[in-house]
Amino acid sequence: MTKHPLLLLTGGIFALIVAMGIGRFAYTPLLPLMQQALFFTDADAGYLASSNYAGYLIGACLAGVLPLAKRKTFYVRSGLVVSIVTTLSMGLTTSYFLMLLLRLASGVASAFIFVLASSIVLDKLAATGRTSWSGLFYSGVGLGIFFSTLFIPGLHHLFDWQGVWIGLAAVSVLLALFIWLWLKDSPGPATKREQQISAAPAPPRKWLPWLIASYGLEGLGYIVTGTFIVAIAANTPAFNGDATIVWTVVGLAAVPSCIIWSMLAKKTGYSKALMMAMVLQSVGIALPVFSLSQVSLLISACLFGATFIGITTLATTLARQISPTNSNRVIGYLTAVYAGGQMIGPTLAGILSSYTGSYHSALIGAASAVFLGALLLVGGIRYDQATTHNERGHLHAIYKH
Repeated sequence: MTKHPLLLLTGGIFALIVAMGIGRFAYTPLLPLMQQALFFTDADAGYLASSNYAGYLIGACLAGVLPLAKRKTFYVRSGLVVSIVTTLSMGLTTSYFLMLLLRLASGVASAFIFVLASSIVLDKLAATGRTSWSGLFYSGVGLGIFFSTLFIPGLHHLFDWQGVWIGLAAVSVLLALFIWLWLKDSPGPATKREQQISAAPAPPRKWLPWLIASYGLEGLGYIVTGTFIVAIAANTPAFNGDATIVWTVVGLAAVPSCIIWSMLAKKTGYSKALMMAMVLQSVGIALPVFSLSQVSLLISACLFGATFIGITTLATTLARQISPTNSNRVIGYLTAVYAGGQMIGPTLAGILSSYTGSYHSALIGAASAVFLGALLLVGGIRYDQATTHNERGHLHAIYKH
């Protein structure tokens, strides 16, 4: 194992920056630039996004069913190579068909890295009694989104949209050097503290399907804003065609969100906190339907950024509590359903917006899906009440010893 858990955690954060913040989400702020240069319709953009999420679905399914436990480090590194190569290649082609294939491969790599890096980092943090650091780990996605937006305007000014992809690939290579050194898995027997934490009260296994269904609806709904919010803003006079600031706000709001939601979950219970986050997100998704002012779009971006990674943190933590001895498989199942929703969402939204000439129908449908997902979590609140009460006494007993 890496000598200090902080280095392992940093390696995990960098992995999420490369695979998720850049490899997966850089497409969102680049979409308006690519549409302008390549004359993509909204439907074309939706298919391209869905190709990436189809790859994410494939990768999540493979990560959930293949026996990867003994070679997590190898597969994370392989995923990094694929992620960087596909990011670079996006800047070297104008072929729409080739872009579809590249985004598909990038999605597979992103899922492998997310599922396996989550398993490596969360398991090691639990083993060393640092589970409170998990929120810092997931902040890597927000950091990736934020830092990528800092590079995009300058790179686009100097080299056009293709140079942005190539420049982001170069940044990814630099981060990959540290990931290679610090993010390593070394399975070993659970420590006494890890065994005690794994045994902590959690919702029963029979409640897992409700969590999975809710998370699938989240994937279906959130990704509409996650794909098109910058394009929506770019088409409004308020941003004069340059709406990168909207994605910057998403990244900034996402960075502390995991820590905040994790702290709230410890007080209210994970199911209740997850439900609250999804309700807030549905409001943020629907907001541009009622107002396209600069303020309303920035509030929408803030609500979206403040919830979408927090929801992932809460859902994966809940899943790990339900099945602590098989975390990578359960997280893989969750991620697969989430990816299935992501694959459908952009395609439907792109077709709807091309047909109607507006994003309103797509946003209303997306907000409704997320809100319905929140309602599916109502039954888990009763387990929260029992779990949070017992967990306080349980943790008191652990730290007393």
